[in-house]
Amino acid sequence: MSDKNEPGAVRAPLRLHVPEPTGRPGCHTDFSYLKLSAAGEVPRPAVDVAPVETGDMAHKLIRVLNPDGEACGPWAPELSEAQLLRGLRTMMKTRIFDGRMLIAQRQKKLSFYMQSLGEEAIGSAHGMALDEGDMCFPTYRQQSLLVGRDDVPLSELMCQLLSNERDPLKGRQLPVMYSIKRAGFFSISGNLTTQFVQAVGWGMASAIKGDTRIASGWVGDGATAESDFHNALVFAHVYRAPVILNVVNNQWAISTFQAIAGGEGTTFAARGVGAGIASMRVDGNDFLAVYAVTRWAAERARSNLGPTLIEWVTYRAGPHSTSDDPSKYRPSDDWTRFPLGDPISRLKQHLIRRGMWSEEQHTALQEELEAEVLAAQKHAESFGSLADGHIPSIASMFEDVYEDMPQHLREQMAEAQAFGGRQ
Repeated sequence: MSDKNEPGAVRAPLRLHVPEPTGRPGCHTDFSYLKLSAAGEVPRPAVDVAPVETGDMAHKLIRVLNPDGEACGPWAPELSEAQLLRGLRTMMKTRIFDGRMLIAQRQKKLSFYMQSLGEEAIGSAHGMALDEGDMCFPTYRQQSLLVGRDDVPLSELMCQLLSNERDPLKGRQLPVMYSIKRAGFFSISGNLTTQFVQAVGWGMASAIKGDTRIASGWVGDGATAESDFHNALVFAHVYRAPVILNVVNNQWAISTFQAIAGGEGTTFAARGVGAGIASMRVDGNDFLAVYAVTRWAAERARSNLGPTLIEWVTYRAGPHSTSDDPSKYRPSDDWTRFPLGDPISRLKQHLIRRGMWSEEQHTALQEELEAEVLAAQKHAESFGSLADGHIPSIASMFEDVYEDMPQHLREQMAEAQAFGGRQ
């Protein structure tokens, strides 16, 4: 018998492994790969836990709500009835807002839109758990961070989407890429993963200044394959930056399954542990779990104990954007089969079980919010949309750059305005 290690021994050819999704169009997805934990099963460590000791939590799944709507285990937060109802209201309003804007895009009133359908609990609960003055560096699916605030009118967001003459960004950003400093909402970038390094840098700057505000950065599962993701982890670990690093694992990056980014056989949270960062994997469709873990991570950051990486396990129920057709690459009934359910229905069930809510109240709130969103849309459209051409003036291209506009720009603006008047 020849030894395969001997020179000249015949070996099988090398080959690469290319991950495949667990379901394609026309079949059912097998979600067993998610490795779920029972509600209340995962322990809640001390806020000063060593990162290496969170390795188990990076592979399990922190959950609070059980299938009957009960809050279970050490992670169950003490939230008032008003807080719970505010969370439900924010999630419902976000979904209605998304639905109205999707229709508006089909009517050619805006060029592009991205829903957060199925992911509403993450931004809604996370935003409630942060303090005023903290800075979020979001992606394009965290609109609930803004919808949940009283100081950001829906019509302001809609004017940006409609690219009209009241667009606060004056047409300088794609729709859904908001930028609202007063709300702690950093400018969204279309380039993947830039917000992670920005969040770490902002958090480091806050610490250098002796401030008390923390940063919260966001990426999707696909963006973890970018180099900026790893660069951010190195700086966050080395300098113990006061930052929460959120990875929204909604299973799909456009048409690419999460396994292509490395989610097969391990978890995205595990990457944080390897980088020396406390890391957790959380049920992103469980409002209570999202709130509790965010508060834990925020306290850790504010106590100078370092960053936390959180993998939010959820599902992108709709298309990646209005330019996408998910029926071409995944089963059409995935959303109904996803084992973590609908975040709105789960919190609603919890409130009803506790005697705080009813089906009648839920229907009334749905109608109230639909009327509120429709009124905001009518107000925003009164300033125009892409469909009627009421867009920011040509002059806005040259403004907000210099305090005193130099002569060469004045000449270019005059030429552009004259040219535009001939159209």
